[in-house]
Amino acid sequence: MSETADFHFVIADDHPLFRGAMRQTLETVYPGSTISEVGTLEDAAADLDAHDEVDLLLLDLSMPGMRGFSGLMYLRAQYQGVPVVIVSATEDAVTIRRCMDLGASGFIPKSLGIDVIRDAVTCVMRGDTWIPPDVDMAGESDEVSEMVQRLASLTPQQVRVLMMLSEGLLNKQIAYELSVSEATVKAHVSAILQKLGVESRTQAVIAAAKIEQGQWQSAVPS
Repeated sequence: MSETADFHFVIADDHPLFRGAMRQTLETVYPGSTISEVGTLEDAAADLDAHDEVDLLLLDLSMPGMRGFSGLMYLRAQYQGVPVVIVSATEDAVTIRRCMDLGASGFIPKSLGIDVIRDAVTCVMRGDTWIPPDVDMAGESDEVSEMVQRLASLTPQQVRVLMMLSEGLLNKQIAYELSVSEATVKAHVSAILQKLGVESRTQAVIAAAKIEQGQWQSAVPS
């Protein structure tokens, strides 16, 4: 059943064929809506910056720029009013739990049929959350849950700095990339260490990596 509404959706996925299929699915339920298609994290952020009101971001975890969960962390921190639904080929319970803990409004495996994807999107658009019904959301250790919460408390700029630290960039290189002073970068690094409860930038990178270790690999197909 179609719902006539003027919504704005952003489909962020680096596979044009999947974006096209998702567009068709959305158009059958929400005819007349605006639908943007992007293929990188940078383009997703640019599209969100360009539009005042985006009703839903459908996000692939493994497109260029995402770096595992870091891209989700950045988008949720930077655009807090935009619901994010992960649409991914990965569908293990740990990945789904991490995404939901980091602020996603839903997680839709790409293996699901069009009817289920349509119903999942409709559920989120009505203000609810959606995950596959057979996923066990329990079982996370207290230590991991605490670190996920700490990571979720980082500001958008702090997330970007942490991503660059993970790439091995020096303070002066991060300052250049972000067009800020080295003193500003040092202040961000200090804040990151405090929020994550660690003593060095190396420990911060290791802590962030542990959240993804064994659960998300860059080689996972999207």
